[in-house]
Amino acid sequence: MEAPEDPRRRRVGLLYDERMCRHATPDGESHPENPERIRAIWLKLESEGIPQRCVVLRAKEAEDKYIALVHTQSHIKLIRNISSKEFDSQRLRIASKFNSIYFNKGSSEAAYLAAGSVVEVSEKVAKGDLDSAIAIVRPPGHHAESDEAMGFCLFNNVAIAANFLLNERPELGIRKILIVDWDVHHGNGTQNMFYKDPRVLFFSIHRFDFGSFYPAGDGGSYCMVGEGAGAGYNINVPWEHGQCGDADYLAVWDHVLLPVAESYNPDIILISAGFDAAVRDPLGGCCITPYGYSLMLKKLMGFAQGKIVMTLEGGYNLNSIANSVLACAKVLLEEKPLVGSIEVQPFESTWRVIQEVRHELKTFWPALAVELPQNVLASNGRPCPVEDAHGWLWFKFADF
Repeated sequence: MEAPEDPRRRRVGLLYDERMCRHATPDGESHPENPERIRAIWLKLESEGIPQRCVVLRAKEAEDKYIALVHTQSHIKLIRNISSKEFDSQRLRIASKFNSIYFNKGSSEAAYLAAGSVVEVSEKVAKGDLDSAIAIVRPPGHHAESDEAMGFCLFNNVAIAANFLLNERPELGIRKILIVDWDVHHGNGTQNMFYKDPRVLFFSIHRFDFGSFYPAGDGGSYCMVGEGAGAGYNINVPWEHGQCGDADYLAVWDHVLLPVAESYNPDIILISAGFDAAVRDPLGGCCITPYGYSLMLKKLMGFAQGKIVMTLEGGYNLNSIANSVLACAKVLLEEKPLVGSIEVQPFESTWRVIQEVRHELKTFWPALAVELPQNVLASNGRPCPVEDAHGWLWFKFADF
């Protein structure tokens, strides 16, 4: 006889589908965004018995009419057909026209499954069928623009889901969505899709390196705050350099994100959960630990009645992404949290960026107009790392 379900246990959705592994480089070349990423996550979760404690869901392909909420018809047509036989001789040439994109015979199916999966779990969380959910999907989405694939991303999965909830399911009562993009790269596509829309508060924390870090340009600057009715609803926290870790991210949570989230009072939170800011990631150059990610997520659970959908974006060290997703899954299940501590202080540059972001946004969010206590600013701050001609990281004025 099956044991009765514990009414106190949180219902956490978990979505994984091996079919998304069919999207791979056409000739088997090595690439950071590869099928082993999601396999490594799933194997780690299985080894810890996480699926047995979750509601496991199978992927569903997105419908074109929902994808069209954020993408142009020409882009949808390309992604729908790129894996068909008629494109066999053209695929490489077409991919070369985009920034950091590959296509193969499995790309169309994977893109539709990734987008449809995020829509599916978001609707279930919005309805209350699930308390929260994790969508282990690929290809990622936050770089995809309305009319082009970019940065390993084909469809903008999170943006499609957000628009679906706002425009196609008004009866669910989702009026305000907070999108938290903690991928190490700026979520340019998502930003552009909601730049004038106050129904979505978009928050991106990312390496910027004064505009030189991918996707490069001014789009990830803290000056980009939204336009028209959306002014104030776009928040960028742009790191000046790599090596940012738990202390830096949590300082931003405490002094930027959480005060704004409290004022905004979202109905649901969608996380563009890239794990390429994790320690030892080959592309990100930052050092968030699984413990750090668990704290970042835990602090968000106090909003929107804990209605959180975590969607995989980047992350290219298999151990780091697997352990980080595991830590987040345990937080959503409200199981015994990871034990850890944060020994170091934020960088000096972190406090500078926090001050700049707060100053830029204080007219929109009065909670940010309050001056930070001088004892916080005066007593904290590691020297900033600098890179020499050989690519080695050193620390200015380091005495430790």
